[in-house]
Amino acid sequence: MLTNPYETQSLLEEYLLLHYADPETILPWSFGPREALEFPTRCVRELISPNAGARALELGCSVGRASFELSVFCSEVVGIDFSQSFIGEAQRLSIDGTARYSFAVEGELTDHAQATLSPDFHPERVRFEVGDATDLRPDLGQFDIVLAANLLCRVPNPQAVLKRLPSLLKSGGQLVITSPYTWLEEYTPRERWLGGFMREGEAIRSLSSLRSALESNFELQKTQDMPFLIREHARKFQWSVAQATVWRRR
Repeated sequence: MLTNPYETQSLLEEYLLLHYADPETILPWSFGPREALEFPTRCVRELISPNAGARALELGCSVGRASFELSVFCSEVVGIDFSQSFIGEAQRLSIDGTARYSFAVEGELTDHAQATLSPDFHPERVRFEVGDATDLRPDLGQFDIVLAANLLCRVPNPQAVLKRLPSLLKSGGQLVITSPYTWLEEYTPRERWLGGFMREGEAIRSLSSLRSALESNFELQKTQDMPFLIREHARKFQWSVAQATVWRRR
């Protein structure tokens, strides 16, 4: 079993910024990739069709922003992440509505910010829990919406996640998967990568593997490029482009 790399304070702070910081905190200049900001919010608002009263599941929910966004129109949201520190912060936000945190500026210098839930959110509809997306508890039930944002290339066995999905979605339900397909052996053994390698002279791409794994139970409705920006410190960023695939359960 691979160890979880998402329990460091620096990553917790980076993901709190990714999920809750205002754009000016991330990019204080008049230039920069602003279309990559607010990624968790855009995953819900751009990729999911609102379904009043729906039951939703977010796998790899991190510190919870997309789960709270889902609560605007869903009657119940379950957010699951393998990181205890991420879930702890999401639960704190759910209870208190705010959370103070620090973040790196330069070297040992830090600054402070406050995450605050929108009054449009319904935290009473959201439940967060620590869990392994590759080995989910059997009594989760079925959902109208399942979101797995930037999860597949950060688990040791992505096929285990994909195999569980049909039993989690109701007929007609929405499945949204995003991933930059950053396959690294520190997260996923090479023999379990969905793509990014050669097999018998053929380049294997992750989207093709997704289709093969899901097409018997899901209809692919669209793909969309979704940029996102992770701030490491005041002058260093990770700019990436996830591929979103939106599916309907047959």
